[in-house]
Amino acid sequence: MTVPSEQLSSHHIRSVNPSSGIDGWPSTYSSAGSPSSVKASGYHRHGRQPRFVSQSKVLRLAVLAPKDPEHQFSLFKILPAIHLAARTIERSSNHSNGSNNGPLSGWKIQIISRDSNCSSIYGPLEAIDLYNSKSIDVFLGPVCEYVISPVAKYAGVWNIPLLTAAAQADGFSHKQPNYPLLTRMMGSYREVGAVMVQILARFDWRVVGMLYHNHDVGKGAGNSPCYFALAAVYGQLEKQGHKSVHKNFDETNGSVNFTQLLLHISESSRIIVLCAAPPKIKEIMLAAEELNMVASGDYVFFNIELRNSNNATLKPWYSKSDTEAQNNRSRRAYEALLTVSARVPDTEQYRDFSKEVKRIARDEFNYTYDEDPVNPSVAAFHEAVLLYAIALNETLAAGGDVSNGSAITSRMWGRTFVGISGNVSMDKNGDRNADYSLLDMDSVTGVFQVVANYYGVSKQLVDVPGRRIHWAGDRNGPPPDTPTCGFDNSKCPDETTPIYAIVTIVLSSVVVVLIITSAFIYRHYKEEAEIASMTWKVAWSDVVLFNGDRTGRASGGPTGTGKFGSRLSIGRNSILSNLSTEMVGNFASDKQLFIQTANYKGMIVAVKPIPRSKVELNRPLLLELKRMKDVTHDHLVRFIGASVSAPHCCLLTEYCPRGSLEDILENDQIQLDAMFRRSLIHDIVKAMAYIHSSEIRSHGNLKSSNCVVDSRFVLKVTDFGLHSLRLPTDEDDANNDRNSYAYWKRKLWTAPELLRMEHPLPEGTPKGDVYSFAIITHEILVRHGPFYLAGDNDLSPREIIGHVKNGPPHGNKPPFRPSIEDDLGDEEVVQMMKRCWMEDPNERPDFQVLKATIRRLNKDNESGNILDNLLSRMELYANNLEQLVEERTADYLEEKQRCEELLYQLLPKPVASQLIAGQSVLAETFDNVTIYFSDIVGFTALSAESAPLQVVDLLNDLYTCFDSIIENFDVYKVETIGDAYMVVSGLPVRNGNLHAREIARMSLRLLQAVGHFRIRHRPNDQLKLRIGLHSGPVVAGVVGLKMPRYCLFGDTVNTASRMESHGLALKIHVSPATKALLDSFGTFRLELRGDVEMKGKGIVTTHWLLGETTDLPSAPVAITPNTTSTSAKV
Repeated sequence: MTVPSEQLSSHHIRSVNPSSGIDGWPSTYSSAGSPSSVKASGYHRHGRQPRFVSQSKVLRLAVLAPKDPEHQFSLFKILPAIHLAARTIERSSNHSNGSNNGPLSGWKIQIISRDSNCSSIYGPLEAIDLYNSKSIDVFLGPVCEYVISPVAKYAGVWNIPLLTAAAQADGFSHKQPNYPLLTRMMGSYREVGAVMVQILARFDWRVVGMLYHNHDVGKGAGNSPCYFALAAVYGQLEKQGHKSVHKNFDETNGSVNFTQLLLHISESSRIIVLCAAPPKIKEIMLAAEELNMVASGDYVFFNIELRNSNNATLKPWYSKSDTEAQNNRSRRAYEALLTVSARVPDTEQYRDFSKEVKRIARDEFNYTYDEDPVNPSVAAFHEAVLLYAIALNETLAAGGDVSNGSAITSRMWGRTFVGISGNVSMDKNGDRNADYSLLDMDSVTGVFQVVANYYGVSKQLVDVPGRRIHWAGDRNGPPPDTPTCGFDNSKCPDETTPIYAIVTIVLSSVVVVLIITSAFIYRHYKEEAEIASMTWKVAWSDVVLFNGDRTGRASGGPTGTGKFGSRLSIGRNSILSNLSTEMVGNFASDKQLFIQTANYKGMIVAVKPIPRSKVELNRPLLLELKRMKDVTHDHLVRFIGASVSAPHCCLLTEYCPRGSLEDILENDQIQLDAMFRRSLIHDIVKAMAYIHSSEIRSHGNLKSSNCVVDSRFVLKVTDFGLHSLRLPTDEDDANNDRNSYAYWKRKLWTAPELLRMEHPLPEGTPKGDVYSFAIITHEILVRHGPFYLAGDNDLSPREIIGHVKNGPPHGNKPPFRPSIEDDLGDEEVVQMMKRCWMEDPNERPDFQVLKATIRRLNKDNESGNILDNLLSRMELYANNLEQLVEERTADYLEEKQRCEELLYQLLPKPVASQLIAGQSVLAETFDNVTIYFSDIVGFTALSAESAPLQVVDLLNDLYTCFDSIIENFDVYKVETIGDAYMVVSGLPVRNGNLHAREIARMSLRLLQAVGHFRIRHRPNDQLKLRIGLHSGPVVAGVVGLKMPRYCLFGDTVNTASRMESHGLALKIHVSPATKALLDSFGTFRLELRGDVEMKGKGIVTTHWLLGETTDLPSAPVAITPNTTSTSAKV
């Protein structure tokens, strides 16, 4: 593609005298001669030849940039830096003494520049023209995103390196496959995002707003550099979890309402990132100043300065055309602005470089710089020439040449070299690790100065010593990114309360007070009424005691009688008679339990006599009786009522027919595993936790005989509360009782602190109950009765109580407690028990803590009673059986599917489906099918020369190849016998006349595959496949019951076989019937073989199938990523 000469003349920079000004820019710089001395010779690269000037090689640098002097990368600005780099290289390579030991010794550098006009049309055209006419070695530029994109792609195809200080958009970071030779001398805008991430992290800012310039969609100008810059910043912030909102405007429009934009963005952010031309930044800051966003000090603005104009960066608020008052106002507005720009080196070397670039621009290009140092992006082109020269020099030294752009580019990436701005670091992606500066306006001078530098190599933001940020609004530190009350004041509701709300609150309070008072009054009177009603009172006439005939006591057991009549004798064999014998054994024993029972209003109750002749009903006792009546818990024996009529004073409670915990533990035939033991302990803990949280407060007489099991095998605690009715009042009876064995045995569960009291509380203490619980737990674990002591210790209960009462001996010896054997197991329960019988009551845990502990230990049996736990075991076993059945069913279905898939491989799917369904498969006539027969010529001789296993491997490899090919066609493989291979199309599913085309295409593909097939044990031999095709009617059906086969019958099969046997190696022999069908498609090429005599057929005119005019579908060819075309065209 070429450009008309009249267009090129406006873009081409002519080779004339350097002093002639911009219209006569020098297109060539060489200290040795003129461009006219270039001669062709040597080698060829993409149609280009090396250049020699006076026997010196020439390096051609093509510079593409806009001619507009206002552009950041104008040719006026970058060409002087490029020429300076070229002269520096040639001077170092060509010393006066003729040593020629520089980086490009013997090379001359020729610079050709073109005006890209930042046009996505003309810019690429200029690049194409340079490539076609000038044999370019390297591109410097373009500098506009929409020109860089196509030119960088062309450069990759042309194998020409492209270096530019632009192309910082995020999309250019993905070099492969579009931009393989693109090297970015100013890095990526991602570095700007990294700068902002570090700044935000330093000041703990999370919410950011963005306001930037972008072209309107309708203008067709594409996205602006600000858009690309802030898109990369947005991506980096989003990765760090920052919340970002953004608004854009077109600065080329005549008027933009920045006030409305700022009001909108201030609704959701206080930290605002700006990107626009300096005049528009000034307008934005003046609008912010007018909205009091500066003086308040609540907002911070960041200007992403892409142009790096020093005047605009160091004193952007000042304008010569403005009045002093206007400039002062602008200066105040800029107090809230921080600037992020490329770092300008503060070195003497860079200042000298700037002076020399300005001199060349003034003397040779008629362009005058301002007094500030040269922009870093201009210096980047100077360093691009140096980097390319270094990489080219290394390539040449390694035996390469200037035409290998990819090799030169690879040497530019992932390295560090010394440039005019110091050490220049290029990463492995060909992008510079760029440095940036954070600038803040000095409050005294009004000049923006660097307060921190971001270094791309270390990825760190480093403060400049002695400088700090001056925050607007006289703040001492940075403002928060979110208002205290939130942007919508949702965090600070209005504290002023309206009058109607006050009235409502007062009235509501009065109503609530009245309701609460009424509730208390109602509760009080209700309680008094319940106390007065004495719902607990039992009329003795309603109690029917069971006589001796109904007790069902075991033989030989004693029977007690008294004023309550006969007692009920309960044998041990009835305690857990309904439990599984595997789990708990049986309860046969001669020992007896006696408890008085009676029938009260249709229910069996336990009757416990009150040890006094008369009961005085005072208010405390009435209140306690009412509370006992109200107690309801699954693990507490329910209080039915009391009879206070002398001489029948007694308490009636729920009857638990399974006996007490003490009975269970004393029966050796009952097996208690860990689950059973923990269930018993758990039931006690839940009962005691309820008592301690109720108005009863404590038990006071907790022991294993007061823990009973009901008919549902739920353990319940009894004999709690009503302590004034349970104790004898006769002092003599009490003293007599103190001398008995039973009295001291009852004390074995009593806490030591209670034993030391002269007059212990009858209701005990909560911590005393915890001690009693520990003794019961020990009973459950050891099953040797209360307070078991190991060895031959025959201490009586009274002696044991004495030791416990005396406390721990002197020294560090533990207090006197029951023995703990090493083989108890259940270590966690043992440790809990030890904590419960600590000497100091305050060190014992309460029952709420114990409840949580035992729930954790007994989490698998949370149902809470023994029967439920047994049932849960049965349920678990049933669930396991269900899961096993499901697994077996899944295995069966999987095996069934495998068998069906195997059957589908042996027989056609329709036929196999009929057999699976149990249907008979009838033979079927097919009017027209095409049959393929093939064998291998010379297979017998080959087999004779090979081992049997080698023959098997050969046929397996060959038929595996064939099978993978025929899967792509509508054919059915009938069978293979030795080297014979039979395939048919058109059955069992008819396909019209397509069967001939499918078999023909398959044959061509198989013949092609045989040409590439290699025999493992004879790789130099070529298999010679002989193929025969014929079309006609057949009959097909399943033959046999064992190992059934789907067979074809008819003369068509014989004819197809003869077509194969009369054919030639590596040819496809076609019958007249098949040829007629193939001719109907009009795409197959056939050649007349002639007349062939066949057995049973006579003379038959046959043909060879040569191919098909339409290319067969082929597998995609893998394209090597690094492959470079040698004849690329645009």
